[in-house]
Parts: sequence; structure tokens; C-alpha cells
Amino acid sequence: MPDKTTKCHLLIYIFKKRYILILYTLFISISSFAQIDSAYIQAFDQELSIRPYVYKKFTALSTEIGNDETEYLPNTPIGLGFGVTYKKYSLSGGYAFGFMRDKNRGKTKSIDFQYHYYGRNFVFDFFFQDYKGFYREDNKQNEVYHIYPDIKLAQYGVFGQYVFNSKKFSYQAAFNQSEKQLRSAGSFQLGGGLYYNKVRSDSTITLPNNKIANYQISISGGYAYTWVIKRNFFTSLSVSLGINLGAESISDFGKKIDVSPSVFPRFSMGYNGKDWSIGLSFVMNRIYVSHDDKTQKIALGTGNFQLSYIKRIDIAPKFLKQIKYIN
Repeated sequence: MPDKTTKCHLLIYIFKKRYILILYTLFISISSFAQIDSAYIQAFDQELSIRPYVYKKFTALSTEIGNDETEYLPNTPIGLGFGVTYKKYSLSGGYAFGFMRDKNRGKTKSIDFQYHYYGRNFVFDFFFQDYKGFYREDNKQNEVYHIYPDIKLAQYGVFGQYVFNSKKFSYQAAFNQSEKQLRSAGSFQLGGGLYYNKVRSDSTITLPNNKIANYQISISGGYAYTWVIKRNFFTSLSVSLGINLGAESISDFGKKIDVSPSVFPRFSMGYNGKDWSIGLSFVMNRIYVSHDDKTQKIALGTGNFQLSYIKRIDIAPKFLKQIKYIN
């Protein structure tokens, strides 16, 4: 039989799960019933769409000592993905092929799950990343790489924002192209995040006990804007600046807190045809694991680059649409 401690932990776990589910349902409900200005945002007529895409995920590690900055990159290959959307329900997946790596850049083992949810009023970003093996490009000699198999890093986190002007500005139009931005518009946004970060290096980077880890709470605000060019072309830019409060353990938040900056830019551009679209997007979240001016600063930059083609299909026969229109 489980003891009282086990039962207590189990109840806390169930409560957290239900609490997260309730919050998620609440956010989805609010986003679903939010009204839009039809002069600025338009839904596409087609109910079904398919999306083949090319993507590249990564988490870069940067160290700063004075004015000198060194960037370590993982050797991650380009991936291919495919998605299907019916009305407001989407399902997608992708796979990065190992043979597409550049062998001169060393070997990287990684688990990288990034999910970016763009709702009407809320935007959420989920990160689950674990990397081992990095390289550095020699700036003095082209295509000369230094390999560092001892560097490991992990980042687990969630970031969320509230979009104030959701009636006129659409994140879905800018990054999913599931609807269309008709006129240029922007919005202020406010939010924050929770993170756990860990960096380990046996010899390359000088760290206390060969590792550094912390928990962080982020508070951020920013602005997003989409420029519409001749109705069908668009480009969008979003930047959120934040302050992160970090500690080595959760119990240390009331005793010793490290303060560091963070920045979360997003960029997209694309074209929307009558039944097809093409889009390019880039997301980058940069936070500091260590931000002590007396020693080296250590930053993590999590990125996702994606090029998509979307084909929209009207699954209803034309005669049915005409009957509906007459009625």
C-alpha cells in the first residue's frame, strides 16, 4: 500500500494536471469566442488544407567574457514535415534525416520538441530540449570547425503572451496562414514564462563543478505588427523584451535571485493566393543561464526556421455550395 507521502504527491500531481487542463480549456474558449474586425482579418473559404514544409530546429550556446563572444552550435540536420488542417483542427509532424548533416561539424545527439501555438488572444511556446555535442566555426579560416563533444545542455520551458488587439491583428495569419490579414495592424502583448536550464562541460567551458543549472521566471512585454503589401503579400515582426528571475533551486527564490534580460523575436513573410500560400518564418528565444558581469555570461538561443507551402482544398461539391448560398 502507498504511504501518506506517496498519496500526497499523487494528489498534488493530479491537481496540477487538472489545473493545467482547466487553464488550457479556458484559454481555448476565450480565443474561440473572441470577435474579429472583418475589415482587417478574413477566414479562407476552404475547410481543408495540407502543408508540406522544410524546417530546422536548434539551440545555440553563447559565452561572453568582456567583449568577446563565442558561439557553439549543434550539428542538426534539416527536417521535412507534413501537416493537415480541417477547419480549426490541425495535425502535423516532421522528421530530420541524419544523412543531411555535415560530418565535418561533428556529431550531435538531440531531443528537440518545440510547439508554437498561435491563438486569437493567447500565444504559447513549449520547449523540451536535450543536446549533446557542439561545434564552433573558426572565424579566421572558412569551413574550419572545432568539435566539442563534452558540451551538454537542456532546456524545458513554457512561454505565453496575451495579445491585446486581437480584433485587428492576427498571429494565425502571420505564422500559420490559417487566415488572412487584409490590412496592416499591430498589437501590444504581455506575458511571461517558466524555464529550467542546465549546461554541462567537462573542459571546454569553465563552470563550477563542470555544470550550471537554474530555474527561471520571466516577465515580458512587447509589440507585434504585420505589414500587408498589395493585399496578398505580407511581412510580420514581433519582439518581446523580458526580465528573468533565476535561482539554482525553487527554495532559493526567497533568498538569492539572479536577474537577467531576455528577448523573444519572431519574423515571418509570405504570399496568400486564392487556394494556396507560401510562407517563411523564424522564431528565436534568447535567455541567460548566467549573467554575472564579473565572470562569463552564458546564454541559450532556441530557434526554429520553417518554409511552408499550403494548398487549400474545398471538400464540399460545388452544387452543395450553391444550394447553401441560395438558402
